[in-house]
Amino acid sequence: MSEVAIGTIMLFAALAILMIIRIPIAFSLAISAMITATYLGIPYFNLFQKMSVSLISFTFIAVPFFIMMAQVMTDGEITKKLMAFCNIIVGRVRGGTAIVNILVSMLFGGISGSSAADVSSIGAMLIPAMIDEGYDVDYSVAVTVTSSVEGGIIPPSQNMLFYALASASGISISTLLICGYVPGILLTLGLMIPAYAIAMQKKYPLGEKHSLKENVKIVTEAVLGLGAIVIVIAGTSFGVCSATEAAAVAAVYALVITVVAYRNMTVKKYIEGLKKCLPTMTMAMAIISASGAFSYVMSYLKVPQNLTTWLLALTSDKILLTLLLLVMMLILGCFMDMGILILLTTPILYPIATGVLGFNPYHFGVVLVLAYGIGLCTPPVGTSLFIGCSIAKTPVEKVVKGFMPFYLSMVIMLLLLTFIPALSLGLPQLLGLL
Repeated sequence: MSEVAIGTIMLFAALAILMIIRIPIAFSLAISAMITATYLGIPYFNLFQKMSVSLISFTFIAVPFFIMMAQVMTDGEITKKLMAFCNIIVGRVRGGTAIVNILVSMLFGGISGSSAADVSSIGAMLIPAMIDEGYDVDYSVAVTVTSSVEGGIIPPSQNMLFYALASASGISISTLLICGYVPGILLTLGLMIPAYAIAMQKKYPLGEKHSLKENVKIVTEAVLGLGAIVIVIAGTSFGVCSATEAAAVAAVYALVITVVAYRNMTVKKYIEGLKKCLPTMTMAMAIISASGAFSYVMSYLKVPQNLTTWLLALTSDKILLTLLLLVMMLILGCFMDMGILILLTTPILYPIATGVLGFNPYHFGVVLVLAYGIGLCTPPVGTSLFIGCSIAKTPVEKVVKGFMPFYLSMVIMLLLLTFIPALSLGLPQLLGLL
């Protein structure tokens, strides 16, 4: 067996063993890279250099700003205001609370950029409320968890930033974020179809009704909160500022709105919010740094090229290869967290998708994030799935059946986005960014 083959087996076997014995993923990536580097004779200095270079990125600065903005908006109770706003729009239809749930996930996803944050904040309020209104538990959890995937696609998306960093191809993060708007909206509409059909079949209740005066107040408060999304959209779409600068401005805007307009943000609450952000930010930094070393060793071993050769040996049909790639990503998404997967597999899959299959780099970013996002909703390691079940105080096995119509809808949307590039690339092309 060649040195390259032994090194490749050693790299991934060490990673698997370290993860199985519950070593934190950042340490697992770094240690497995160092073990393999020792065998191959790669100087440790090269690994440390790659680890530090991975963090020296203007794009990466956007991550903590987006995390801070989401935390401030969550602590400032913007989620409640968005839910009330969505109820005005779609609440008076059959199963209105479920439709509100899906729509507010789209709007809150544009603030938090995180599926887990979406389920934690929206689910904590809407899952118990839906169950109290007479919705089935499995339906309530399924709607909340699957709609949280919208947060991974609609800007600002932390996972899109991770893809831009991991691809190391110099793609524009602003253009990449804009590619997520139309797919995110289509996913929202796609999830509304089974939600509404099931609600009609089971005769779920209508949403809450408000007076005109209450509606005006609700819309005013919600529009102020949605200003953070407008800043990101306008800033990145019209070239006013970069994604990183838009993230910084939106974070400051969120703080001003919650202090001045909503008047529910105190110094103590803000400091506590920043403390909550620290674990997420430090974990992201550690994983990105360690993945730099891991990716370097993979490149040294020519893992992407070898995987390409293996796939082409199976078939040369590009459609079949694309489907194999999608199945691979869906399976991987069932076992690992999305952010980690993006950082770990993008260096491997990116050359195959863009080189062999002819994907546009921005198009592939949307497909990859959605495929891994579906994994957040699936056992055995679906993060969002377990958060939703925890809120509903019900075991996973009791709710999985209720997910099937929503799984089907998301897979159909994944196929449409994969084979119709214009759905992702049309908007940036219209804006002259591609």
